[in-house]
Amino acid sequence: MKRRTLSAFSLSFLDIMFCGFGAVVLLVLILNHDTVRTRSEHFADLRSEVVKLEQEVLVGEDRQVSLRNSLEAAKTEVQVTQGETGRVMQDIREMKIEIARMEKETLANRAHVNRLTSDLKSLDRKKKRLGRQAPETGAQGSRVHRVTGDGDRQYLTGLKVGGKRILILLDASASMLDETIVNVVRRRNMGPAQKRTAPKWKRTLATAEWLVSNLPASASFQLYVFNTRARPVLASGKDRWLKADRSAEVEGVLNALRKQVPGGGTSLYQAFAVARKLAPAPDNILLVTDGLPTQGRTRPRQTTVSAEQRLEHFSAAVRSLPGGIPVNTLLMPMEGDAWAAAAYWKLAIDTRGSFITPARDWP
Repeated sequence: MKRRTLSAFSLSFLDIMFCGFGAVVLLVLILNHDTVRTRSEHFADLRSEVVKLEQEVLVGEDRQVSLRNSLEAAKTEVQVTQGETGRVMQDIREMKIEIARMEKETLANRAHVNRLTSDLKSLDRKKKRLGRQAPETGAQGSRVHRVTGDGDRQYLTGLKVGGKRILILLDASASMLDETIVNVVRRRNMGPAQKRTAPKWKRTLATAEWLVSNLPASASFQLYVFNTRARPVLASGKDRWLKADRSAEVEGVLNALRKQVPGGGTSLYQAFAVARKLAPAPDNILLVTDGLPTQGRTRPRQTTVSAEQRLEHFSAAVRSLPGGIPVNTLLMPMEGDAWAAAAYWKLAIDTRGSFITPARDWP
């Protein structure tokens, strides 16, 4: 029997070698897996730190930009403030110079007042020494009636009161009781005595008295009041001219005027119809009213009237007015009539008259 040959690399040896190599590989795999996991966890922690630091860097950069902008704005504000400070200092210097100048003027004015006071006292002593007394009642000059007032308020610049035949038309409608619609309605329900004492009506009477007082003494005149119809204040002077130089007629007109009670609507057509009736015709019309008319030739069917309708009534009344007669309007205050001023101003332009709205403390 042939004897076997021994080999170092037999099947059993190879099995042992492969088993040992497999154990080594398995050990390496186990150790490598723990190392990779630990490294991944470590890298994950480092990555979060990096992200956090990057965010902090971005926030820091944004804050740096904001601080830089704030710094630039602060520098600009400082420059503007320095400029304003310079201007304020210059204004203070100019004001000090102006104050010094005004103080000098004040001293000069005081000295002038003292001199005038001394002169007045000297004149007063001279007057007493000479026995001259100031007249208690001054002459009224060319005025047909004496009227009292507050000094400089005794005039109306631009009002034409001249002429040979002067027609005064005075609005005596209910709106002449007050300047507001609410108060007009309230006063309209009062008694005649209370209506006569309405502040606006008293001003209207004072205006009419001023007009009569400033008529030329050589002129003829007539005073009519009108609401829905026109009538002469002095009943005995109907359809004729009165003489301004006759004190009895002037006083009679003014006394009769004080007894009038305002009421009713306003028809400017009826007022201008007086100019067509008087013979000879007037050469000047003085109109005292507070707004556009509320009706035309006849009484309207409706109880209310719009602004457009009032303007139509005004235009119709103007068309009925004889040509060549200047109309001078004194417009008293009244709310809610925005077109009145423009309409009467145009009437003054077209007729070569005048248009005035007197101050509340006139005459």
